[in-house]
Amino acid sequence: MTKKWLLLGMLVAAAPAQAATVIKLGHGANENFHMSRAMVEFERLVEEGSGGDIDVQIFPSSQMGPDRTMIEGVQTGILEMAVSPSSFFTNWDPAFGVVELAYIYPDKATALDVLDGPEGDAMLERLDRLGLKGLGWVESGMRHITNNVRPIESPEDLEGIKLRTMKVPAHVDTFKALGANPTPMNFGEVYSALQQGVIDGQENPLSLIDTQRFHEVQDYLTLSSHIFTVYTPVISKAFFEALPTEQQQLIQQSMNQAMAFDRKLVAEEDAQHLAIIQEQGVQVSELSSEQNDAFAAIAEEVNAQYRERIGADVFDGWMAAIDSAATQ
Repeated sequence: MTKKWLLLGMLVAAAPAQAATVIKLGHGANENFHMSRAMVEFERLVEEGSGGDIDVQIFPSSQMGPDRTMIEGVQTGILEMAVSPSSFFTNWDPAFGVVELAYIYPDKATALDVLDGPEGDAMLERLDRLGLKGLGWVESGMRHITNNVRPIESPEDLEGIKLRTMKVPAHVDTFKALGANPTPMNFGEVYSALQQGVIDGQENPLSLIDTQRFHEVQDYLTLSSHIFTVYTPVISKAFFEALPTEQQQLIQQSMNQAMAFDRKLVAEEDAQHLAIIQEQGVQVSELSSEQNDAFAAIAEEVNAQYRERIGADVFDGWMAAIDSAATQ
């Protein structure tokens, strides 16, 4: 009898612990990018906060495919989470197009105030009908233009330049109006396309221009600040709602902390990214107010054409929120 119970005890001890809840999270940036580091912070907070009951597994650098594929993966259950640029959600809901229209925010602080306020919350709630839960807005930053043809200091300087953009209709139309030849392309293909001369330039925040090493294959940078971009972390709504309440709260709280961590990194490191880009021999152009206004005037005409496509109520509400935040 003693041997029987001893053997049973050994078998129980040898049995594996109950498997943790797994959250597979995909995104497109490399591991040096601030958003990627913020997701590592999210992973740490969730795993420590759950006492190991939740296992967050991060797949960076488009390992799970381009952004649209990852979002669809969350909808179908292949992934639990994806962190993609907010503009990709226009593939399902055109209202998301308002978030990243060109030259609509006077500065970054205003953009973040709108995103963190009632208009931003209402936009995230629209994801519910897509089977997704939006967890917030992770800063990507102000986008700037790089190229290998010439310094860009006026819309005329963009004439004929083959410029990679995201696959966002408003972005494509804006750069067409500015005179460029916009070329939508998956993010993971940009470096090699620049290196091989398939495209002349691209536009991204300083952090991505540096961490993706675009400065190795580009000669000119214009600090155009033309679009403020954010990532929208989403989790499967069905998966999230099946979790215990305390785990739901932990995931949201951890993402809130990760977003704050990300914004801190951007604030601390943007100047450093610019210095590295300049050290690589890239010629940097800073625009005067008058030069900036020349670009903004053309972009405003394009934005007006998107009012009905986005939804007049959403468009007008977002612009009113910008005006309110800018005057505070």
